[in-house]
Amino acid sequence: CPQCGKSFRTNYELTAHQRTHTVDWPCECGECEKSFTQSSNLTAHRHIHTRERPYQCPQCEKSF
Repeated sequence: CPQCGKSFRTNYELTAHQRTHTVDWPCECGECEKSFTQSSNLTAHRHIHTRERPYQCPQCEKSF
């Protein structure tokens, strides 16, 4: 990263990281005022509002 010197394996990871240095956080939550640089992070965040826990551990059956 030209701004902080951090290294990344892929250009995709570098691009995602570079957004943390800017105000370009295009994925906004409709329930609260949080914004995210990637839609996948917004999707994970939305589970907080829905209390949905779509992932279940196959060993202990606890949901996340």
